[in-house]
Order: sequence, then structure tokens, then C-alpha cells
Amino acid sequence: MSSVNDGTTPRSQLRVGRLTKAHGLKGAIKLELFTDDPGRRFVPGAVFTLQVPTGSPWHGKKIELVELRWYNQHAVGFFKDVPDREAAEALAKAILWIDQDDAEQSGEEDAWYDHQLIGLSVVRDGEKIGTIARLEHLPAQDLLIVKTPAGEVMIPFVKAIVPSVDIKTGIVTITPPPGLLEELPEEPDDDDDSDHVADAAGTSTAATAAPETESESQAEVDGVPGQS
Repeated sequence: MSSVNDGTTPRSQLRVGRLTKAHGLKGAIKLELFTDDPGRRFVPGAVFTLQVPTGSPWHGKKIELVELRWYNQHAVGFFKDVPDREAAEALAKAILWIDQDDAEQSGEEDAWYDHQLIGLSVVRDGEKIGTIARLEHLPAQDLLIVKTPAGEVMIPFVKAIVPSVDIKTGIVTITPPPGLLEELPEEPDDDDDSDHVADAAGTSTAATAAPETESESQAEVDGVPGQS
């Protein structure tokens, strides 16, 4: 979510959905919803700011919802100026944003504005590891960019890794998997193990081969003519 100021009432943008893929031939698009209140956010006439790649013909534009329907428990949207499947496919993976007053409470669980999260302390196992510098909003998921003494690290903003966000105390608790924040210890080199095995095998072979060599030498001595 990024802050937008029109010079009067402070406003922010709230991410509410993502267009996933075309549905049918009449311009319908399946949606992934990021809101607990689609009946309020996705009403006919609702206008969304589009987040798309800079090379997209939709870059810098907004889109207006005509109708939201449900097919097999999947949300499907019909939008103005999206008449057919080809137009719908051009919008695949676009993220939908809406403007909202900062003073307005979303009333949605696990939903925050960027400015509410930036600067919060990030804690792991009871110890502070850094602070949130900014957020990055990707099609698949959001990322917390955490500033640590060792530099910036990216934390996927998902429940499994960020189980708790406490705005009042200013603490974000994380439970990252091994290797996310630090490098894992290197595994022993299999080639080194093979060399050790080969060396041991070679030593063993040399030890067992020695008596055979001695026996062969004695046989040669015994077979020399003129020896008694």
C-alpha cells in the first residue's frame, strides 16, 4: 500500500484484489480477493487503480467494475472496456487498488496500510533483529523489507512467517524458516569423503598385498638352480 496525498484529506491506497485469468469469451476475469468485505469493495461502478508492468497497455490506467459474479465459489468480474477474452487476458495478474481515507478504519482483520507498518520493530524469538523499512507488493505476495545491522532482508508477509502484527506495541513477530535470515552451514563435501575412503582402501590394499610380494620373492629364491 502506498501513501497518496491530494492536498486535502490524507489518503492511502488499499490493495483489495488481483485479476488472475480470463473466464469465458465475454471479457470476464477471475479474481483473487484480498478483502473480507467484497460486497462493499466490489460494487458496480467501483473504480480501481491498476498495478501492471510498465509495458502493459493498461499501465497508469484505472478500471471500472460493471458486475461481480460467483462461479463455483470463485469471484469473477466484468469490467468496463473489457469486451472479450483477448482484452481480459491482457489484464491477467494485475493488482487492484482503491483509494481510502487514512482516518477511515478498514474493519478488516490482518489488513494494514504501509505507513502503519513502516518503522515497526521486527522480533524473532524475543529479540529485535531490525525495523521495517518499506513494503514491496508483488503479484504473488507482499514482502516486508527489514533493515538489520547486516543489511536489508526480505520477509514474505504471510501468516506462516509473520504470525503477529501489533500496531499498538509497535512489534512485528516473525518465525522465519532456517536460511531466510542467515546462511546455513555448508554440507561436508562428498568428494572429500570419497578421497578419505579411497585413501583408507588404498592403505588396506597395500598392507594385505605386502605378504603376497614377500611369498613370491621367497619362491623365486627357492627356485634358483644350485641352491640347497
